[in-house]
Amino acid sequence: MRLLETNPLSLFSSPGRRDTLLEKPIIPPEPPEPILHGSMAIGAVSLAVAKTSASLACVPLYASIASLKHGQGIELLLEIQKQISRVIETLPPPKPETKKGHDGGKRGQQPITGKMSHLGCLTVNYDTIEQPLLLIQGICSNLGIELGMSLHLAINCAAHELMDYSKGKYEVMVGTYKNTAEMVDLYVDLINKYPSIIALIDPFRKEDSEQWDGICAALASKCYIIAGAASRSVSKLLEHRNTSTPKSHGLVINHTNQTTMSDLVEITHLLNGKRQLAVFGSTEAESSDDSLVDLAVGLGARFIKLGGLSRGERVTKYNRLLAIEEELIWSGTRGFSEEHNFSSFQEDAEKTPEATAMMAEETLGPLDSIFPTEVVEDSAKP
Repeated sequence: MRLLETNPLSLFSSPGRRDTLLEKPIIPPEPPEPILHGSMAIGAVSLAVAKTSASLACVPLYASIASLKHGQGIELLLEIQKQISRVIETLPPPKPETKKGHDGGKRGQQPITGKMSHLGCLTVNYDTIEQPLLLIQGICSNLGIELGMSLHLAINCAAHELMDYSKGKYEVMVGTYKNTAEMVDLYVDLINKYPSIIALIDPFRKEDSEQWDGICAALASKCYIIAGAASRSVSKLLEHRNTSTPKSHGLVINHTNQTTMSDLVEITHLLNGKRQLAVFGSTEAESSDDSLVDLAVGLGARFIKLGGLSRGERVTKYNRLLAIEEELIWSGTRGFSEEHNFSSFQEDAEKTPEATAMMAEETLGPLDSIFPTEVVEDSAKP
């Protein structure tokens, strides 16, 4: 079972409920976390040591990483992408668009000027929230793929890129603005209409803590709520031992800056102990190095969040994922994914700190025979 991610939330527009109460002022964005000068060298050296250790031991990198902590899906994604390309060949290209920054001005992000964005992801013109989802449904039906069974959807909402600070609202489509309460209604309506969507990534900015609580209360039993850009860096998470702000089912983990292999092992232990999901994601300044896949498999991440199926730096990661799958099948150690259990999030939230500590100790034992990492295709930001 694999995950396919659609374009960010800017493809959504559903009439929401208008609140009669006065709206609260938007909390300004937090300043970015300071980055240690030369920190990229720390993470690079740590990864190089891990690769050297695996090479000396004559084992794959993912197996070496796993020891530290005790293909069909990709073909389907490629076929779906081909079908979408055929559909949009006759459509006019999207209008050039740039995103607004924190000060309400234009940000220096490359515009979308054709059928594919600068990040290598397909772009589609649409008039309503449901058109792209209906397009995917139709293509899957033609291919004999049943959404919600053999294929699930995840949406990278990228809410931090949708906020218009001059208006204090999210611009979900060009000229369509929604406040935080209307955004919750939008998500609830979307998940109710399309139960094949099992994950929302960054549905709100990290500053909107009340809305994270609200959407978890409304949808935690129906889909995963994942914090990506809304989460802290790995070093900050380990420093404060707090992975529950904002409230979510799990976090997107990036190997960047001073993050070492030991840090990645520790943060996955911490998430496992709190019954939260680890989603390994690629960084914006990614290279053709495919070690991210080995890290995700070796550390038992539930999902891996990659870019579109184009450009060498991304295709190499998909190829590595296929190669690992073949190795595991050949060795008889390929396991199976668990059923998606959203209700456990609410149940675990009510556990006492002592019970959480006991669960953390249990996760320090050996991993299962293989790690059921699933694929999330990351799309271009509008």
